[in-house]
Amino acid sequence: FLLIFLVIIMKVLAIETSCDETAAAVVENGQKVLSNVIASQIDLHALTGGVVPEVAAREHVLNMIPVLEESLKIANCEWEDIDILAVTKGPGLVSSLIIGTETANVISYLKDIPLVPVHHIAGHLYSSWMDIEDSQPEFPILILTVSGGHNELVLMRDHYDFEVLGETLDDAAGEAFDKVARMLGLGYPGGPAIAKKAVNGNASCFDFPRVMMEKDSLNFSFSGLKTAVMNEVRNYAKKRDLEDVKKFDEEFVCDLSASFQEAVVDTLSGKLMRALERFPSVKEIHLVGGVSANIRLREKIEEVRPNRLVFRFPNSIRYCTDNAAMIGAAGYFAYMKNPENYSSKTNIIPSTEFSIMS
Repeated sequence: FLLIFLVIIMKVLAIETSCDETAAAVVENGQKVLSNVIASQIDLHALTGGVVPEVAAREHVLNMIPVLEESLKIANCEWEDIDILAVTKGPGLVSSLIIGTETANVISYLKDIPLVPVHHIAGHLYSSWMDIEDSQPEFPILILTVSGGHNELVLMRDHYDFEVLGETLDDAAGEAFDKVARMLGLGYPGGPAIAKKAVNGNASCFDFPRVMMEKDSLNFSFSGLKTAVMNEVRNYAKKRDLEDVKKFDEEFVCDLSASFQEAVVDTLSGKLMRALERFPSVKEIHLVGGVSANIRLREKIEEVRPNRLVFRFPNSIRYCTDNAAMIGAAGYFAYMKNPENYSSKTNIIPSTEFSIMS
């Protein structure tokens, strides 16, 4: 007998507008990225040192249609080829989310395509699943997600079977990077700027706190670290009667950047190892989110992880930061788990607070 196995190919068109990136992507079967288009607003928001919600929303309106058209063109797809729509429902800037969700609602209704709302963090959790050429991820997976607005430790037992083990209590690591970079006059976004200076700095120069490491907790707090850095900057400026950060000594900036980065890295990797002790059955460790692009953080996790564990992070830096491909991946696996939950007649309303399981 000749057995013929039919492989069903599902193409997802995804939209992501949770903050200041207007993004659209076409993803096949949750892992193969056919296109991943991002219209960045970094240069615009660098003028104000951070994202202004109203400005971001206006840029989304201008960029949305061109980004969608380019995404379909690169993927060599027509609307008839799209099987599923996925869109970030939240959390994020409400004014930005509205542009993405309303666009998805209209397309879903007019083209009669099932629409899947995706939690932004769920998208990051799937960002390490894309364009994998070797062995597939194996459950259970312990995931550290680190970005500008959030830190989470998540145990992923199966597709859309998440348990949040720890999360941000105040400032997230990425936010702390941005604020420290601003203190030093390094610009926005702060993560890459701090990392660049840290290469030439002494990470032992300043004894910054590793916050909450003495407690039996998997939550994160970086406000105390940010305050400690601010005190050092103020003391340095006061002693030298400096009001302009551009006059700071390069050695001071590099040493402070390296010491701050090492404190963040030690805290994140330490919490990850603490979680692993509680769940020894974990087979893989994943690092995702914007800060997953930080080379020192990747190196530290490589240093401390048990050799038996597979360590993965996004295959491209474009999957680390906010993008639509990760939303497409998460949307695909959500749909395949419960396809009866999604239709083309759903009106998605953005939300800043809803469960990661939504």
